[in-house]
Amino acid sequence: MIFHPVLRIATMLVGLFALASVNAEGARTRLKDIIDVEGVRENQLIGYGLVTGLNGTGDFLQNVPFTQQSLTAMLERLGTNIRDTRILIENTAAVMVTADLPPFARPGSRIDVQVSAIGDAEDLRGGVLLATPLKASDGEVYAVAQGPVAVAGFSAQGNAASIVQGVPTSGRIANGAIVEKQVDFEFSQLESLKLALKNPDFTTAKRIEQAIDGYFGQDISQAIDPATVQLFRPVGFEESLMDMVVGIEQLQVTTDQPARIVIDDRAGIIVMGADVRVSTVAIAQGNLTIRIAETPQVSQPDPFGGGETQVVPRTDVEVDAGDQNRLAVVPEAVTLQELVDGLNALGIGPRDMISILQAIKASGALQAEIEIQ
Repeated sequence: MIFHPVLRIATMLVGLFALASVNAEGARTRLKDIIDVEGVRENQLIGYGLVTGLNGTGDFLQNVPFTQQSLTAMLERLGTNIRDTRILIENTAAVMVTADLPPFARPGSRIDVQVSAIGDAEDLRGGVLLATPLKASDGEVYAVAQGPVAVAGFSAQGNAASIVQGVPTSGRIANGAIVEKQVDFEFSQLESLKLALKNPDFTTAKRIEQAIDGYFGQDISQAIDPATVQLFRPVGFEESLMDMVVGIEQLQVTTDQPARIVIDDRAGIIVMGADVRVSTVAIAQGNLTIRIAETPQVSQPDPFGGGETQVVPRTDVEVDAGDQNRLAVVPEAVTLQELVDGLNALGIGPRDMISILQAIKASGALQAEIEIQ
């Protein structure tokens, strides 16, 4: 049996959305997966440095003056004066170095860094990053990065053609930075904590409060707003705050979110939440499609006829006005599966379904928020 591509896509969507609807109903999630503890977070670091050892693919110093200035200053610090010297090397590139400093990172530990060219360098493959201080927003140096740059992309060029795959001007150094300073944060000395919801919601915040109070048997938490639940140390709790957080992380709650449809128009992707509902609505879908095919024919004269070879144009025009499409009624849906079944009954693909969902929303029949990426 042969399936039409549109029907195959529709069948896959029905199965996917049906599974999502079944799993979402009554699903419980660990508190650990839906909250962040205030103060326990990463800190972004940034620095400016030089990558050397490039095979003629670095910055052209006459076009990128800051690379030349940085190279001159670095060599002077190493005891070499080249200020009055004309530099024409192309094996050095100016780069920005970024990293995320994990919470509670101690001096001496290593973190990964990202390196990206900011001049006209063509490729960072084979380059080595020189010692680069990494600073946080407070201006303090928290790590120093250095090491060979690993680049996933590549570029190749000849006299008449060139090819570039990936991004050869950006790379990564695994464990390329050493932490020099830790962020001052005494977690054990806190008397209260604030739990930040990754997906803020009034109902979910209240359920978290109830789950924590039930676990300790006393009112020690309060949902301040949809994104924050404040937690106090229980009366008579003699264990550490670390033990307290470990205990509540494994609590399970049923999350709740507003009905939402996320659409990626470029890729033709539709993701629907389990609570999406639609009122009874009639839908007609059809497009005027015109296909023009050019198949020119070559007219060859007889061997001794004295004629000339000619190309005779031949054009085939096919018009599809969508006459087979009819007005369909999508009844008021109770579940996500019924909504998708009603839309797929029209025999349409994902891209046309995006337009239909937007039209249903405009008519007021769709009780869900549409987010277009």
